[in-house]
Amino acid sequence: MNILHIESSIFANDGVSSQLSRALIEQLTQSNHHSQVKSRQLGAESIPHFDGQVLTALSTAPEQRSEQQQALADFADQQIEAVQWADILVLGMPMYNFGVPSALKAWLDYLARAGVTFRYTESGPEGLLKNKTAYIVTTRGGRYKNSDADSQVPFIKTFLAFLGIEDVHIIYAEGLNLGEGERQQAIDQAKNEIATIVTA
Repeated sequence: MNILHIESSIFANDGVSSQLSRALIEQLTQSNHHSQVKSRQLGAESIPHFDGQVLTALSTAPEQRSEQQQALADFADQQIEAVQWADILVLGMPMYNFGVPSALKAWLDYLARAGVTFRYTESGPEGLLKNKTAYIVTTRGGRYKNSDADSQVPFIKTFLAFLGIEDVHIIYAEGLNLGEGERQQAIDQAKNEIATIVTA
């Protein structure tokens, strides 16, 4: 079982989403001792935004690319290859200003590529990253679950489904800024939910 673990907290190891997603990794690997895990901290990386230069590089034939264009294309390819390799995707996803962290959004933009991770058919788009499971650990200072203010979960579910990843599990830790009691209760509830997860 190959697990790709993506953290996106700007607080790196100290972020609650990072701590909970690592607890989830421990749980997943305990139930499958042959797991391989690749982890990244997007908050500590400099993920370039998907811009016109990247699109031009990908649209240029490999033999005609400049050295800079080849570097951009290689980086873009590596992001997709990491997800293609994974059986399970674990995302640590705090809420910033009602949305996903900008570093995570920048990374996700590299994953949607026509003919590689999805394709258009007569009946509509078809995702090509099938037979994968995603676990999303989302942390929030307030309470937004199932409300109109939660743009995160609808977005990530729609995006992953577009790529063919429809087995998506959301683990919430909300109310983290509503007092120490609420914070600890939310973390404990998320850890209890994580402890029940078992993979085949």
